Formats: sequence, structure tokens, C-alpha cells
Amino acid sequence: MTNEQTHLLKIAPEDLVSLSALEPEHNIRIELAYARSDNLLLGEPVYRSDAQLWAHKDLAAIVLKAAESLKAQNLRLIVYDCLRTTDTQALMLQTQRVKDHPHWLEEPRLLSPPGTGAHPRGMAVDCALETFEGELLDMGTPFDFLCDDPSPKANPAHRQHPNLSPQVMQNRRILDQALGQAAEELGLPLWPLTQEWWDFRFPSEVSERYAPLSDADLPPEMRLALRSR
Repeated sequence: MTNEQTHLLKIAPEDLVSLSALEPEHNIRIELAYARSDNLLLGEPVYRSDAQLWAHKDLAAIVLKAAESLKAQNLRLIVYDCLRTTDTQALMLQTQRVKDHPHWLEEPRLLSPPGTGAHPRGMAVDCALETFEGELLDMGTPFDFLCDDPSPKANPAHRQHPNLSPQVMQNRRILDQALGQAAEELGLPLWPLTQEWWDFRFPSEVSERYAPLSDADLPPEMRLALRSR
């Protein structure tokens, strides 16, 4: 931990909620992307196969409230990722896919360095929508679609991409409104990441008050990394 991080607030394991454990009781489906070998971004897992999806308790409350509201539209919330420990962030950078695309790590970076952003604090969540029959709603790109050019014009995952169909725009609007309204009703700030339609997070002035979490900060049953470093 750096000297700067010693002045940050610490997130205790008790501040995290397992959305995986709550899946049977709520209108959510957990698909922990980085525990799968077929994830679009990396093409290999970096999470343990028995890893659970953990979220900061305030963000978990937003997710569950949003999911409940979607029932009226016969929709279910898919949750792909939330807490991403610094260990797993480091493993992502060591995957063959990232090694084959070194420009992803050049400014402006397409992948965050370990410890940066809201994910290693459990304060960013990646979501999509499906029908009760399990049909994914068309969002214009799959989850984790990565474009070398992140600009709105070039990147179809960008929220301001100019060439989205009316149906895609409507589907994204449903997701945005469900999470945004849930956050507002709970009196919590939530920011949709501009470049990625699936990413919703607490603003940096909130998340950066807290130190990022490593696997070592968590009890063994809560750790995520596929292998120790």
C-alpha cells in the first residue's frame, strides 16, 4: 500500500454483498464474465471458477432495486462483474490477448492499471438486460466490446454513438432508467460510464475516498484471482 493509500478509507469485507448468493431470491442473473474461458475481452478466465460476484453494499442496493423495477417490463437484469480486485486487474494485463494488443495499455488506456477506477472498490457494476425467456436485449454491441478508437463516432459501445438503431437506443434507455431511478430513490450518486453502455459506477469523488481491495484484504472464500501472484 502506498503512502497515499494509507490515508484512504478501508472497505471491510462486511461492506461487500454477494449478489451471487442473492440471485435465487431476486430478479437478477449472475454471469461472472471473468470466471469464464469464453469471455469476449480476454478469451481466458482470471477469476476462480467458484468466485462470487461481490458489490459494495450501497451499489448492491441499487442493483437489487433496479432489478425489481424491471419485473413490470418482463425483463431481468444480468450482472457480469462488480468487484475486481487488484490481483485480478493485474492478471488481466498478463493475458495473451492483452499481450497481443500492447496499444491497449498506451494512453488513453483501454484497460485500467491495477488499483485504479471503481471496480477494485466494488463500486462499478456491469449490467445488461434479458427477457424472462432468456433472450438478450440488443444493446448494439455485446458486453465488453472493445474498440481501439473509443470516440463516440467510432465506438458503437459509446453512449453517444451516432448510428444506433431506435430499438438499441430504447433498450439502453430502459437499462439507464432502471439503475438511475433506483440510485435516485436511494439517495445515492450513480454515473453511467460514457464509453461503455454496460458500466454504472459511483463517481470518482466517492470511490477514490476508499483504498482498492486486493485478494489479501479478503477472507479466502471471498477472493477472486484464479492464481496467486
